[in-house]
Amino acid sequence: MTVRRASRLARAAVAVLAVNHNTCTVDGFAPSQCSSSSASSRAPRLQPIARPTRSSALIRAGKDQNDENSGRSVDGTNNLQAAVATSLLTLSVLFQPLVATAADYGSFTPEQRFVAEAWRTVDNAYIDRTFNHQDWFKLRQDALKKKYKSMDEARNEVENILGSLGDRYTRYLPPAKYDSIVNAATGNVYGVGVELAQDGNKVIASDVEPSGPAARGGLKPNDVFVEVDGVRFDDGKATPDDVAVVVRGPEGSKVGFVVEREGKTVDFILTREPIKITSVRSYLGDKAGVSGKVGVVRIKNFSGTTAATVKSELEGLKKKGAQNIVLDMRGNPGGLLPGGVDTASLFLEANKPVVFVVNKNGVVDAQSTLTEGIDLESPLVLLVDKNTASAAEVMTAALQENKRAIVAGEKTFGKGIVQTIRQLEGGENGGVAVTIARYETPDHNDINKRGIPVDVPAGVDCGKEDALACLSKEAFKKL
Repeated sequence: MTVRRASRLARAAVAVLAVNHNTCTVDGFAPSQCSSSSASSRAPRLQPIARPTRSSALIRAGKDQNDENSGRSVDGTNNLQAAVATSLLTLSVLFQPLVATAADYGSFTPEQRFVAEAWRTVDNAYIDRTFNHQDWFKLRQDALKKKYKSMDEARNEVENILGSLGDRYTRYLPPAKYDSIVNAATGNVYGVGVELAQDGNKVIASDVEPSGPAARGGLKPNDVFVEVDGVRFDDGKATPDDVAVVVRGPEGSKVGFVVEREGKTVDFILTREPIKITSVRSYLGDKAGVSGKVGVVRIKNFSGTTAATVKSELEGLKKKGAQNIVLDMRGNPGGLLPGGVDTASLFLEANKPVVFVVNKNGVVDAQSTLTEGIDLESPLVLLVDKNTASAAEVMTAALQENKRAIVAGEKTFGKGIVQTIRQLEGGENGGVAVTIARYETPDHNDINKRGIPVDVPAGVDCGKEDALACLSKEAFKKL
């Protein structure tokens, strides 16, 4: 590796876990920060076990949303500098371009320079150094021999090159999608407060933020998106990301929706506005056959303040008499990896392994808890489903493999790789998402494309505010 390439790679300060696994994207919710509002001062801290090197300041999982108490007061500069994705995915995301020089590209046309830059960006960072067991350099040579009539043709070439890697997460991001991610990371977009998810070949509203424009306008969970602002999404190919790009926009602007509900179409015109997401909620309940009250904490995604918020909710539930705890992570796509790790540490003893992140060179970044958690005794149940992913899976595996929690529901999604997002040509031609690392559970299991099996199978279709209806008393057995 040349000195120049090494220096560029060293600038990869932020990685994204679960940038997009097509299970959940939230419109209009800017990613959280891990700065002064971080949970590290109030939650058990993490101690590195082994850090031979660390090219990324933070690993992010998936598309993440606003910190619980931050509203829209997100400092774009801090987002780019803070140790924060994403979930995503997250993100908080590195948007620093790799600067090209004339010597690099010679007399190439703008389209050829674009293709060469995209290839080199992936070449610098991609985790699979066999590049899917193909002649990666020949792909570059062949691509640069072509004469492109337009930038669209060059973009198609980049899509084909990255598609040959067989990695759905390493992909070209067209300008609109790239801009959407940038704007979400810097707090420059607004939405209507609807959470999007994939349901087969349809995109649905998986949740609606209370008091947001969508809720006030009558949009409901499970509504199927047919059309947004004149763009059709009923061709069976749409993803939550595709819908989110259209839903987001300037504050105060109007956006039209056509959704399908119970076989009928319903129209809405909503106004985009700042969205404050409540990603942690709690309530107290009873379960037949279970001794004592059950406190339920629903975690929709992980941000920089999730651990501190969960800690506060737990303390409140304990004061109300909760003797058992359920963490409901159904549909949780991830968010900030440190948020998931810090939240897991609330329930673990000191010096327990939490996660191992392995980069393209095989260097392991290992983390363990430094101090005692705040609850080491209460019966603990994690309720998960097929859309529980990334940082949420990190937390699930950490508590399951450290014998601290029972995992109930259905097998999780299986997202165990890390991405970064890189800008191309000043952002005018979009960017690329590149898989740069993978993570392993405390027992060194690789859950990517495998998911985490549950200890107690359970239904997952109970209401979002009634997780106990999904669980049997067997799920509360002592570990």
